[in-house]
Amino acid sequence: MAPKTRTNATRITEANASPAGVRIWAPWRYSYLRKATQAPQQCIFCFDSLTAAERRRRLILFDNDRAVIMLNLYPYTGGHLMVAPRRHVASPELMKRDERALLTDLVAASVARIRKALKPHGINLGANLGRAAGAGFAEHMHWHIVPRWDGDNNFMPALASARVVSQSLEDSYRQLKPFFKNIGAEIS
Repeated sequence: MAPKTRTNATRITEANASPAGVRIWAPWRYSYLRKATQAPQQCIFCFDSLTAAERRRRLILFDNDRAVIMLNLYPYTGGHLMVAPRRHVASPELMKRDERALLTDLVAASVARIRKALKPHGINLGANLGRAAGAGFAEHMHWHIVPRWDGDNNFMPALASARVVSQSLEDSYRQLKPFFKNIGAEIS
């Protein structure tokens, strides 16, 4: 009797399977893990005025005295944005009505700009409220906007608990920055 034909993914899984699973090195995550377990953590959304160079270094696409939009330094996909109020609050019900309205407008405007600039097939939108929910900055409410493409979720997360991001942060920033130039005027 002939052996069953298996997919490449199955062969890879069987060939590399061990009690510990498949090992893939991601040394860049070490700096994130070190920062995530240290206390106290400086909030990335709380800052005073910044120079243009500092805004670029922090991957800030827009900020004013009430809100900030920035690329996620540890993205799930290229173009992964975060939208946050400038006021340090942990959850939407703690925001003032005008803050919630502003964030809603900024999220909608960001989605429109991501669609125009990156042409994703879909978008994940959500917030992690509290450390147990996955929030890296649990004390400062922020929305995640994650562009998605057909085929961007491949075998890597399933087999190796690793994500492959197909665009560098610098490229994402350069591509998105021009689209956010006038967002402040749009929401005023």
